Amino acid sequence: MAALPLWALLLLGLGWLLVVALGIMIWSGRCQRPTELDPEKVEPLPDVLSTIEALTGSQRSAGNRLEVLQDQQLYQALFDEIAKAEETIHLESYVWWRGRITERMARALAARARDGIEVRVMLDALGAFKMERHLRDQLRDAGCRLVFYHAVSLRSLGRLNKRDHRKLAIFDARRAYVFGHGIAEEWDHDARGDRAWRDTAARLQGPAVNALQAVFAQGWMSETAEVLLGERYFPKLEKLGDVTVHVVASSPRGGVSSSSLLYRLMISAARRELLIQNPYFAPSPEVVKLLGAAVERGVRVRILTAGPRTDSRLVRSAGHFVFPELLRHGVELHEFQPTLNHQKIMAVDRAWCYLGSANFDERSFDINAEVGLGILDGEVCEILAAAFEKDLERARSMAPDRWHRRPLRKRAVEWAAYLIREQL
Repeated sequence: MAALPLWALLLLGLGWLLVVALGIMIWSGRCQRPTELDPEKVEPLPDVLSTIEALTGSQRSAGNRLEVLQDQQLYQALFDEIAKAEETIHLESYVWWRGRITERMARALAARARDGIEVRVMLDALGAFKMERHLRDQLRDAGCRLVFYHAVSLRSLGRLNKRDHRKLAIFDARRAYVFGHGIAEEWDHDARGDRAWRDTAARLQGPAVNALQAVFAQGWMSETAEVLLGERYFPKLEKLGDVTVHVVASSPRGGVSSSSLLYRLMISAARRELLIQNPYFAPSPEVVKLLGAAVERGVRVRILTAGPRTDSRLVRSAGHFVFPELLRHGVELHEFQPTLNHQKIMAVDRAWCYLGSANFDERSFDINAEVGLGILDGEVCEILAAAFEKDLERARSMAPDRWHRRPLRKRAVEWAAYLIREQL
């Protein structure tokens, strides 16, 4: 040690400090008192909805019109909305990467800003780190308000781990979109064909749009200090359909998140069927028990998650760690094969469904800002269930006997990944 130069000793000490800091971060995250949800006390649908409203801070809103959009249909709808907007355009996204879809989106938004439309775009600073500088300049030069959530600075060091994972678009405060797509070539079926990522969105009109506008406005205010006030942003919206919706948003403020509570309550409310599609599936031990308990009370539980074509192998490995226990309980597990199935969907008893941004892991539940729609409508549930069945045709089922024969090295990686699942 005496032969080492001073700079080497300093680097060695700094390395150990970083390891200790990471260990403390992981340990402190596990020191929270675990939530104990007794599924036997959870009422079935629709009785459980009043409990969900109270615990998640959401309110059911009747009289909405909702349309399910698959894959490229979202981009087509967004460009149509941008072109016909008359007053305001609000876009919030975790991802803005690269590709011709980003060029087209920037041109469309910039053109409308030059027309005098109020254009506000909020992107997560980490999720949009690939955004090209000339597109930033194009938007700002045209008059768009472009801000980055938790941008890297000395003042924000304490909150860099808290990300905005929401995907929202709201036009003229009357038409809203909730989706899993990012603004990137990965979702662009025109550019990538069958290799494009699979995803689903919802187009919403009616009273619930105000709740989604409020979600955007609160995030915008936290970054810009601008408060959106008045009927220009929150008009009196008439009923346009017969779909009942409640908007569930969560933010990294500590405690149990609304998204986490929603997922667990709906798992516990299922009585016949539970369908889950999520690309990042690494449930906590408590959720694993809830899924097992659902099977024991007669619920058919089917889960479709990412296969080998994933952008996060660590999350996939963390999920594999709990696969054996889920399979023992009788949960049916499937992995999508052709590309990344990026949908975040849950359907319960073909009566209630969720569509939004939240992954099925503890980062989304405890750290990220998320948003989703709880939809009480049998027709919408049937549409999502039919899409689930179609996706299963391109998935691989996990066989319990084969799963138990995986190599020891793979099991060790899965254990290590699951150990740090809160930070993945």
